[in-house]
Amino acid sequence: MWWDKAMNASNFRSKKNMAYTRRKYMGGIPGSKIVKFTMGNPSREYTHRLELISLKYAQIRHNALESARIAANRVLEKNVGREAFLLKIIPYPHNIIREHKRVNVAQADRFQEGMARAYGKPMAVAARIKQRSPIIIAEVDAEHLDFAKEALKRAGAKFPVTTKVITTQQ
Repeated sequence: MWWDKAMNASNFRSKKNMAYTRRKYMGGIPGSKIVKFTMGNPSREYTHRLELISLKYAQIRHNALESARIAANRVLEKNVGREAFLLKIIPYPHNIIREHKRVNVAQADRFQEGMARAYGKPMAVAARIKQRSPIIIAEVDAEHLDFAKEALKRAGAKFPVTTKVITTQQ
């Protein structure tokens, strides 16, 4: 039924329409849930750099970015320590997602026919991600490389798109 598909993340994964970003002309936009974009110790140099990249074009909502940040940060802080890593969230959620709410009661089809292709109200913000572009970057030393790979793997599980971890030596 149509109500099963109302709030699924798969409805917002693909970029169907043009970007909707001009906050100047609209009201009621929810704020981004991302608390921090940089965690760890940004002032020192690291030997390895890991990137979590998207394998397809996608649109990732702000709550998915925040949950991925929490998952990766938890693994790194627990196993490596706060002073031995750098974790950065790269995309910023600019695009505003709109939803036309539907009535969810019995016989709703009788009194809610409404407009076709209705514009909807702002309900979330999302970041548009290009193919093979980094979403999260982690920098660690060689002895903590396995923990960083595990952290980015757990973060990648939070996204509605397939991801891959790429390691480079600096």
